[in-house]
Amino acid sequence: MSMRIDVWSDVVCPWCFIGKRRLERALAWFEHADEVEVVYHSFLLDPDAPQEPVESVAESLGRKYGGGPEAGRRMVEQVSSVAAEEGLDFRLAEAQRASTVDAHRLLHLALAEHGPAVQRALKEELLAAYFLRAENPASTEVLLGAARAAGVDENRAREVLASDEHREAVFGDVDRAADLGASGVPFFVLDERYAVSGAQPVEVFAQALGQAWAAGHPALQQVGGPSDDAAVCGPEGCTP
Repeated sequence: MSMRIDVWSDVVCPWCFIGKRRLERALAWFEHADEVEVVYHSFLLDPDAPQEPVESVAESLGRKYGGGPEAGRRMVEQVSSVAAEEGLDFRLAEAQRASTVDAHRLLHLALAEHGPAVQRALKEELLAAYFLRAENPASTEVLLGAARAAGVDENRAREVLASDEHREAVFGDVDRAADLGASGVPFFVLDERYAVSGAQPVEVFAQALGQAWAAGHPALQQVGGPSDDAAVCGPEGCTP
């Protein structure tokens, strides 16, 4: 019996990339890691982001929270320093604000037609494109490149991007996140029993993995307990 981890995240969420790495580190230590399946779900941090970028992330943050682009760059630098501790060399200051709906539609395609392993590979490619190479997350060519690298059928990816396919599933994920009380991401649900909110330390993920596994795989409970009066047979024979 395997254990499933459902993850709500966005491909332009820095803490989602950091949280992904921390979960992966915890899984590397987990003795039942081969029996754990990770599935990604859509969350839109910026539902109103344009299809064509008109400003950088730093400019967007400075406009939203005040202080202009320089203040936005300081915010970006803070999270980038944390990412560096996880081996991630962010170029977030150069990244552009753009829609991620199409990226999520491809993630649904990957899961539906190729399975969780290919979906995870595509998630990694999309995160790397945005954070490590500062590429436009709404660009058709960027999305197709990520799909090819992850093993998604390119013709199907083109068909999806040229249509509204999987759009309803994306917003269904968003609604489900709200039902679960997830107001931010990353948000992890382990075996539908335990929730972990945010890019928690590796130790927290390790604890959650252990608790969820134990809850789903309870130890055998012996009824009655050991007794000298119990009639049993063993290698040395049977009790009278």
